[in-house]
Amino acid sequence: MPTPGQPTPPQSSEDHGIEWILWGRGGLRAGWGIAAFVLLFILFVIGIGIAMHALFHWKPTPGSFTVSSGLISEALQLSAVFLTTLVLALVERRSPFSYGLQGPSRAPRFLGGLVSGFAAISALVLVLWKAGYLVFDGQPLHGDAILTYGLGWGLVFLGTGFFEESLLRGYVQFTMTRGVGFWWGALLFSFLFGFIHSTNPGESPVGLFQAGFVGLVFCLSLWYTGSLWWAIGFHAAWDWGESYFYGTSDSGLIAHGHLFAEHPVGNILLSGGLTGPEGSLFGVPLLLLVALLMALWWGRRGPAAFAGQGWQPAWLREKRLAQAAGLEA
Repeated sequence: MPTPGQPTPPQSSEDHGIEWILWGRGGLRAGWGIAAFVLLFILFVIGIGIAMHALFHWKPTPGSFTVSSGLISEALQLSAVFLTTLVLALVERRSPFSYGLQGPSRAPRFLGGLVSGFAAISALVLVLWKAGYLVFDGQPLHGDAILTYGLGWGLVFLGTGFFEESLLRGYVQFTMTRGVGFWWGALLFSFLFGFIHSTNPGESPVGLFQAGFVGLVFCLSLWYTGSLWWAIGFHAAWDWGESYFYGTSDSGLIAHGHLFAEHPVGNILLSGGLTGPEGSLFGVPLLLLVALLMALWWGRRGPAAFAGQGWQPAWLREKRLAQAAGLEA
């Protein structure tokens, strides 16, 4: 598989059979690949859910946000997205980890994401508290429960980070990049990332906007590094800090077993209301600052991993490569 951003030689104009319809340069054509991903993911989610019900008499509990329900839910979803990616990777004859989970500096990027995510949610909570839009009510957990719930929720949100990043910024993002360009895929899947959150109770328009916005921030990290590891770490640490450590509402959901307790006060556009800190307009400049720092840190270290594949569709990239090859000849 060519590395992200690496140009590929032009395709012969003689290849216009059934293989040309299904296959493009580097794998399945974008439309077929994404359609197959959606279909397989739905089938695996249904199949795994049926198997878990038959074997363990498990069924989802709407509105339940506990460590046990979170672990089961994330395990089901992560298994479905991994199996889907595995099948399509085998079809395209590459590793299932090649869609953002390979490459150098995986551990430093993951740890950097963890630190950045917790620092970002801490900064937002601090601003809300100092501005009088958030009031702390004490510490519900004590003793061994602090470690038990802390580790439990850590595993849940680590699963969330892997699942949501692999679902919306893994295979489908790489496939859209091959077909129509990186940023068209980033815009589409970031919009879907925000839309998915609309099913959460207590979610607000500001919260939905910021969910989509943070999706673009995660895409920016992928653009620069070609890796999902920073985004996975940031995603997991943000959710852990928001739900467990500070005990705020997370997209309208309150975690059962959180270190601190709080409640919002004042204008819901600034406090976030039932949505939590993600529903506060204070989050917008914070995310802009995170994006700026990423550009300053990674943007000066050389070309982006997907440089040359930003907005141009594959046919235009191949046409320009063909023209360049003709000029060189």
